[in-house]
Amino acid sequence: MIGFIRFADNLSAAFGKVFAWLIILMSVGTGYEVFVRYVLNAPTAWALDVSFIMYGTLFMMGGAYTLSRGGHVRGDFLYRLWQPRTQAKVDLVLYFLFFFPGILALIFAGWKYAARSWQYTEVSINSPAGVPIYQFKTVMVAAGILLFVQGIAQVCRCIVAIRTNEWLEAEEDVFETEDLLIRQAHEAERDTHT
Repeated sequence: MIGFIRFADNLSAAFGKVFAWLIILMSVGTGYEVFVRYVLNAPTAWALDVSFIMYGTLFMMGGAYTLSRGGHVRGDFLYRLWQPRTQAKVDLVLYFLFFFPGILALIFAGWKYAARSWQYTEVSINSPAGVPIYQFKTVMVAAGILLFVQGIAQVCRCIVAIRTNEWLEAEEDVFETEDLLIRQAHEAERDTHT
């Protein structure tokens, strides 16, 4: 069970990190559009569509990674006061009542939506450039499958927490700058006292 949790976490992290690079492409594309629009007075017809496509892809493909790291929004004003075992029991019920039905709906509806888009090689109607978007409709299915796999891992995490009363945390791979600075300050302070 722990092996599957680690596999799903690593899979989600790999996809999340790869697709995170879209932020740089979006920044470059938007910067280019601002330059040609306001400096050269020659706006592009495709920039808005491409930024929407990249943002949507980033958002969808980062969902499983965010789930693996506990980053989704949660109303935890009561939840955080409970023991891990109680939290896991509640989470387990909620995964089966809401998460899996929603993700399965995303996969199956997304499949139909993407298949229809591929059939007529859909292009964006938002710009005269006619940017092809049928490939990006497939992202819904891929993101749904990743979320489904990560959801199974989260259910396994709940089972482990129910048994041990401790959450099995994902491996830390990204740190906030403030947390790193605080940690370095504490280590420096500890080193000066020893």
